[in-house]
Amino acid sequence: MPFGEHQYSLDDKGRVVIPQPFRPFIEDGVVITRGLENCLYLYPLLTWSNIERQLQNVPLIDRPAQELVRFLYSGAHKTQLDNASRVTIPPPLRKFAGLEHTSDAVIVGAPTRLEVWSESRWWENITRFVENPSSPEALRGLIG
Repeated sequence: MPFGEHQYSLDDKGRVVIPQPFRPFIEDGVVITRGLENCLYLYPLLTWSNIERQLQNVPLIDRPAQELVRFLYSGAHKTQLDNASRVTIPPPLRKFAGLEHTSDAVIVGAPTRLEVWSESRWWENITRFVENPSSPEALRGLIG
């Protein structure tokens, strides 16, 4: 599982370097899509295939679930690391994540994915959590 955070800059073509510790995680390819917190999710191809199988089974009459399917699929972009260990983030995804007018990005690890954040949104998210830490039941007992 990838963990840690790394700050990089996007170039003028929307490419960002994937930090060395994260490269083996996505070396076979990656799907970039919208994340739920106004960031981008980068899934290894195998993980994305598992997500696709689950999404294919969402009932058509389950409107909220179909909205999530639409949200993830419409933004999805399959790509590979280039020779300089970069991925290109398409313009609509850069706009969604607030990366269109800035070159500063933070790439962070999560249990099943990488996340790409605009630097300002990342620090807003961290500050919000520190000021008002959530305590979800699923994590109770993990942190004292």
